[in-house]
Amino acid sequence: MDLLTYSKFAFALLFVIGLIALLAYGAKKLGFVPKVTVKNGRNKDRRLDIVEILPVDAKRRLLLIRRDKTEHLIMVGSEHDLVIEKNITKKTAE
Repeated sequence: MDLLTYSKFAFALLFVIGLIALLAYGAKKLGFVPKVTVKNGRNKDRRLDIVEILPVDAKRRLLLIRRDKTEHLIMVGSEHDLVIEKNITKKTAE
């Protein structure tokens, strides 16, 4: 193989990587990629926070959500979302 063949391979690889990046950018701009972010910043003005996410299986996840000083355990991902336990209060160390 000569230098021309290697340069063709490199150009083809860069072209494919560029196409993938262009398609990803287009999908993001057209709204095909959901804009879901979980920020764990400790902003004092926020009333709602996701405390913990635990995968149960391939489709379902357990979410521990905190609203004000109360926590709620929710299972999401199956056909119906399910509130497992609500109004969980934090227990203090004795």
